[in-house]
Order: sequence, then C-alpha cells, then structure tokens
Amino acid sequence: MAAAKASSRNRRNINRIILLIFCGSIVLSMSTASAWATQLKMAYSSGSLRSMARVYMASGGYEKAQPFLVKALHLAKETNASDSEVSACMLDLAYLYKNQGRLAEAETTCLSGLELQEKAYSQSHPYVAYTLRILSEIYRRQARYQEAVDTLERAITIVRGFSLEDDQELAPFKVDMARLLAAQGNYVKAESYFTEAIASIEKSYGPDHLYTTRVLCSMAALYVLQERYAEAEELISIVLPIQERVYGPDHHFLVPVWLVKSSIYEAEGDLVNTKMLLEKSLDSVENIAGSGHAVECNVLGRLGELYILSEEYTKAEDVLQRALEALKNSKGTGTDRAAIALNNLAKVYIIQGKYSEAQSLCSRALDVLDDIFDEYHPYVADVLETQVQLNRETGNMMEAARLEQRAEEIRVRKRAVYAPIARAID
Repeated sequence: MAAAKASSRNRRNINRIILLIFCGSIVLSMSTASAWATQLKMAYSSGSLRSMARVYMASGGYEKAQPFLVKALHLAKETNASDSEVSACMLDLAYLYKNQGRLAEAETTCLSGLELQEKAYSQSHPYVAYTLRILSEIYRRQARYQEAVDTLERAITIVRGFSLEDDQELAPFKVDMARLLAAQGNYVKAESYFTEAIASIEKSYGPDHLYTTRVLCSMAALYVLQERYAEAEELISIVLPIQERVYGPDHHFLVPVWLVKSSIYEAEGDLVNTKMLLEKSLDSVENIAGSGHAVECNVLGRLGELYILSEEYTKAEDVLQRALEALKNSKGTGTDRAAIALNNLAKVYIIQGKYSEAQSLCSRALDVLDDIFDEYHPYVADVLETQVQLNRETGNMMEAARLEQRAEEIRVRKRAVYAPIARAID
C-alpha cells in the first residue's frame, strides 16, 4: 500500500514537472513570439515613417519629412532591424540632406548607408547602383567632379549588367552623366548622353510624362550654356504647358523651367521678364526650402547677377549676402557656387568703393576655386577679371595688366578646347 502511494506521488510529481516544463515552454514561446512581433512591429514602424517622409519629399516638403526619417533611423537602430532596413533609413535621410543642401551630412550618411547596403545585398546589386547615383550627385554639388564621374560610371556598369542599352532602367543614369558632363563643360558628350536618354524615356513614358519634361528642361539648360537660345526656347515651350497643367501655374516645381526661361530672356536683353521670373522663383522656393536649399542658393545668385546688370547694387548686395549665408548654413562654402557669389559680391563692393572688402572676397573666391579646379578653369578667369577692375580703380595699372594677361591666357585656352565643340554643334 505504501509502495502504491509512493508510486502515485511520483507520478503526480512527474506530471507536475511535465506541466511546468510545458507551461514554461509556452511562456518562452510566447515571449519569443512577442519579441519577434515587437521587432516586426518596430521595423514596420520605421518603414511606415519612411513612407510618410517620402510623401512629403515628393512635394518638396523636406523640412516636414526630416523628423520622420530621423525617427525611422532611430527606431531601426534601437530594435536591431536588418541591415537592409537600417541602410534604407540612412539612404532616405542622405537623399533628404542632399536636397536640403546639407552636403557634408548627406555624404557621411550616404556612405554609411552604402556600406550596410553592400553588406546586406552585394556590391553589384541594382540597389547599390541607385545609391551610387545619390552619392554621385552629392559629389557633383560639391564640385568634386572626378569622384562624381567615377561613382556614376560604377553605377552605370552595374545597371548594364542587368539591362539593355536602350532600356528605361539605364536612362536616368545617362541623364545624370549628361548633367555632370555639362557642369564640366563637356557639352558635346553631354548632349550625346541626353539624346540617348530622351529617346529611351519618350519610348517608355511618353512625350507628355513629367519625367520626360524634366529631362527636356535639363537639355534646354545645356542649350543655354551653348548659347543655342532658339533651341532652348523650343524645348521650354513644350515643357512649360505640360508642367503647368499638372502642377498649376505657380508651383515651386516649375522653378527649373523658369530659371532656363529667364536665361533666354536675359540673352535677348529682356531684363524686365528676367527679373520677374527670378523674383517669382525666389518667392516660390522660400516657401518650401530651408536656408541652404540648393535651388534657393542658385536663384539668389542669379538675382544678384541681374541686379548688378540693372545697377540695383543695394539689392544685389542683399541677395548675394543671403546666398553666402545660405551656403554657410549648408556647409557649402567650399563649392563653386560660393566662389561665384563671392566674386559677384566683390563686383558690388568695387562699385561702392569698398576696395579692401572686394580684394578680400576675390582672394577667398580664388582659394575656393584652387581647391576644386585647376588654374585654367573659366571661373578663375572671372575672378581675375574682377581683380583687374579693382586694380584699375585703385590705380595699380601694372598689376591690372598682369592679371588681365593671365585671364586672357585662360580664355584663349578655353577657346582652343571648345572650338571643336562649336564646330560639332554648327
């Protein structure tokens, strides 16, 4: 009997142990499942935040998008999300910084995102190619042209590995290369890339698609650089009605078209319409951009040049100072845009008799240009010509003659380089 009771107690104890183990397993499983659910939920939250930010960025609302992207990156890191999710958060943030003109932050964030992306996928994955596009654009805006070219060429090589030459996937990369070559002054090769890309884009999207019109606008800007104003005007007459129909007549997305059209007006000597379009552009971008926005800086610089041309020197000084302040806020004071603004402000100071201030600005402009271009770049000649004017005003004719000779050497070199380009265009 005692043995039977002992056996019964042993069975109950065993059953209790089994029950405890079973319950523990359930608790453990629930805990693990809960952890997984939490991680999935948090990862989904970072993805949701990125999606909301992209909606704002699509309409140019970068300031509104930024808190969402910062929070998304924080959540992804906090919850040990996958490398692909963390890199996506970083790259969206890099894209935002780029469009805000915060180029140093954009570069650092983009490189970190690229490293994680290559780890999550591979160095030749299509996603990597699109990230390299962003990085190349950052380099271009910093006037680091060789790095921009090298980066974009790597991206194009990746894309060619999974697409045909005339596929729509390759077209945006060709557009980027065309813009980069145009910035370097290689107009013939830039036009070739544009022509190839536009043929593919029109075939894929149609002639009335917004992306098609944006690329046509870029090609019109190239024609302006080549002083082919009639051809530029022809393209703008196609682009503007389509974009106005989609965005409305006063939307800030029309600013790139207005800038090209203002350049055409200026070339025709129509300063009234030039001024109207530039001031309209500034009003538009000021409503959506924080200080340092790339388009805002560009418009301010253009307005400064126009005010100098129309002898409105107080206005010129004001907008050029604003341009420099915006570039300072975006850490873009070491770019070619900063050098141009410094040189134009020096011209204003010469007219106002502020000679020492003008000399200081010219020296700063040359220091910037020395860091990013060689000594024969046309922007260097522009600053030298400002110094020629300054030395003539101060009576230093020998120095003026020396600087004028050096500027002319650069101009002659430029004509020699671009003469074959002009013949090819004609």
